[in-house]
Amino acid sequence: MVDSLKVRFWGVRGSISCSGAEYTRYGGNTSCLEVTAGGRRLIFDAGTGIRTLGLELARQAPLDIDIYFTHTHLDHISGLTFFEPLFERRNSVRMWAGHLEAPYTLKKVVGHLMQAPLYPVSLEVFQASVAFREFKSGQTLSCGEAVSMRTAPLNHPNGATGYRVEHGGKSICYITDTEHHEGRRDQTIVELCRGADVMIYDSSYTDAEYPRYRGWGHSTWQEGVRIADAAGVGTLAIFHHDPSHDDAFMDGVAREAAAARPGTVPGGLPRAIVAHEGLTLTP
Repeated sequence: MVDSLKVRFWGVRGSISCSGAEYTRYGGNTSCLEVTAGGRRLIFDAGTGIRTLGLELARQAPLDIDIYFTHTHLDHISGLTFFEPLFERRNSVRMWAGHLEAPYTLKKVVGHLMQAPLYPVSLEVFQASVAFREFKSGQTLSCGEAVSMRTAPLNHPNGATGYRVEHGGKSICYITDTEHHEGRRDQTIVELCRGADVMIYDSSYTDAEYPRYRGWGHSTWQEGVRIADAAGVGTLAIFHHDPSHDDAFMDGVAREAAAARPGTVPGGLPRAIVAHEGLTLTP
């Protein structure tokens, strides 16, 4: 259906992009999702994956685009300055963030990224109509007719925001970057994702790896399984892969996740899937 809710993955890595023959099947670009719902295009995060998305969108001007940031660490914003629609004056782009606290604003953060000695040109190089919008994690946002978005704060250094998009009786949750609470589920996430058709979850590590990275603000695919089960989620999408996890490693995760959440949901999606670049999920 043209009007259905769906998500496409343009970047699935965390921390830093990676390349090489051992990353070709899952991809090496950092976080970027494209959600379409009710005629709206909602982009989540602007990691390096947004560049490829922008090249495809550039042929479709004029565009009306919303970009929602989970947070503004480099792996989630480093592709923004290479997003082609920002350089077309017929386009309108709104950027949203809910995690920043004074004195920081989204415009200041992006402006800092685009100033000497870090970058050769400033914000003024953008030719599109650009607006920066702030909200507080936990608020419900309006995304146009028949599309709603709930948000919640996540457990991550400097803050982050989780999102739930709802349209036509279907829902997709985007939960990254977040660190779980050992031995108990994060009830904020469980409630945000309750009954969701798809939950995209920060699965940077395995449970065995996690102790080495405690306090870094990330979670495990096994915790994603536990939260998905606790929240009654249909499909768990394992996401934000560590750059050291090559295709062979991720194949192993896929096998273990399929064993932990076997079978499919009504409509045919698996109950657990490892996200890769180019994957589209339509609940």
